[in-house]
Amino acid sequence: MNQHDVAEFLKNHPEFFNQHSDLLASITLPHPHGGRAISLSERQMMALREKNKSLESKLVELVRFGQENDAIVDRLQRWTRGLLLLRNARLLPDALTTSLAEIFAVPAIELRIWEATDDYAELPCTAPVPVELIKYANRLGTPFVGPASDGQGAALALLATSGIQSIALIPLRRGAAPESFGLIVLGSPDVRRFHGGMGTEVLSRIGETASAALTRLLA
Repeated sequence: MNQHDVAEFLKNHPEFFNQHSDLLASITLPHPHGGRAISLSERQMMALREKNKSLESKLVELVRFGQENDAIVDRLQRWTRGLLLLRNARLLPDALTTSLAEIFAVPAIELRIWEATDDYAELPCTAPVPVELIKYANRLGTPFVGPASDGQGAALALLATSGIQSIALIPLRRGAAPESFGLIVLGSPDVRRFHGGMGTEVLSRIGETASAALTRLLA
């Protein structure tokens, strides 16, 4: 009989220790954090305490995530409310980027729109952009997040801030249109701020809200 056979026997006969309670009391095991021997029941209590500690840690983490999500939702609502209250469309691009930078603590942000009407031709956000940047934005099905690299050189060039290590690119579209009409570029000197492993749901919502607001400037 090997260890597997013993384990299977005890699993299939849970009444064994009820019938041999004296054996259960006499069994000792090595202490997991020391050399002394402890009883089986004491070892089970230690295992339960360790499991409870692990569960408490997970619960604290879940609460923290919930609080962070609530804070994000609150910031999104405040940002959206500000856009809805703005009546002058000419002030919209600057208000959108300024409030976005403040509420979400983004150190560098730029907005470009390449389908605005001539009425807004003097706005900085309608300045010409390279054709390759437009094509790149059209290929973005979801926001891009990751380290700043040559692959996003045209977008990175829009940011006046030096030392940018990570960026997020949010394409702007009319509803479900396949082609974009603009792009929001977020940059940070922290390489971990925007990374490939992070979710993009919040950035997508920002893009949807910004797109809806900025359609007032389009032809």
